[in-house]
Amino acid sequence: MITKKLTTALAAIFLGTTLVFSASLKEGDTFPDLAKYGLEGKLPELQGKVVLVDFFASWCGPCKESFPVMEEVYQKYSAKGLVIVAVNLDKNKADMDAFLKGRAASFSIVRDAGNKLVREVKIPTMPSSFLLDKSGKIHSFHRGFKGEETKKKYSEEIEALLK
Repeated sequence: MITKKLTTALAAIFLGTTLVFSASLKEGDTFPDLAKYGLEGKLPELQGKVVLVDFFASWCGPCKESFPVMEEVYQKYSAKGLVIVAVNLDKNKADMDAFLKGRAASFSIVRDAGNKLVREVKIPTMPSSFLLDKSGKIHSFHRGFKGEETKKKYSEEIEALLK
């Protein structure tokens, strides 16, 4: 017998947009130390930086739209102290590689193949991103991707944090 929770989780996977967890972290909380989760890939230096941590997967349509915006934001603010870490949730590296093919991404990309970090963070929607201040505390949480609206919010918040 399949439980209601499992059915909901499977539906979310097939729909490719919403995960069934609610965010456990909130503004003002310290974001988990990424180095403790065995992420595949090289993490950049995060100390004293404004950091955008973005969760994405190959099956997520809005994630495909968000990558060019993150690249644009990274190009604009990286010299001033912005770091972007995109965390991929795909089980298979080949799926992540296929997603990244043809998508410019000069920011850091790591993979949470075991979903250790995502289980800790409990993101509710794909994509989801956390903007961290220079001390590693969550300044804001962005649920989903809403095109120009998200881009504008990223820019306003990043500029405020870099001052």
